[in-house]
Amino acid sequence: MAGADQAGADRPDRAGLLKLHHLRPAPGARTDRTRVGRGEASKGKTAGRGTKGTKARDTVPARFEGGQMPLHRRVPQLRGFSNALFKTSYQVVNTGRLAELYPQGGDVTPDDLVAKGAVRAGQLVKVLGDGDVPQGLRVSAHAFSASAVQKIEAAGGSATKL
Repeated sequence: MAGADQAGADRPDRAGLLKLHHLRPAPGARTDRTRVGRGEASKGKTAGRGTKGTKARDTVPARFEGGQMPLHRRVPQLRGFSNALFKTSYQVVNTGRLAELYPQGGDVTPDDLVAKGAVRAGQLVKVLGDGDVPQGLRVSAHAFSASAVQKIEAAGGSATKL
């Protein structure tokens, strides 16, 4: 029984097998397509479009809304220039939050703030002056408000802009 997976390809009694390239549709199963608009016989005069109306005439564009103001004219256009693409956005940390995170003071960097979950990674950090500041806080950030710098320096710390 060697070669059982060949399914008797070399056996003479299996030579008349049905193969895919021999398949044909049954007689009468396929009919010619109806050629519309070719005289007054079947589908001749109106070609299956019915009588009158827009759809009985020429083609209508897909964007046509039956006379209603079309979408491409209803929607306002983008006009002018917007500076939103070029603005600088910061992750904000208040001095009160720094006091919670660093009660004994120490060095504060954006990487430390990311590690403590105060800001998101890879973005600029700005320190604002809402809240008290612990003694000896050395803060490094990308931007500071004037009140934050004043509070940090008044508490004996330093504010370094990156």
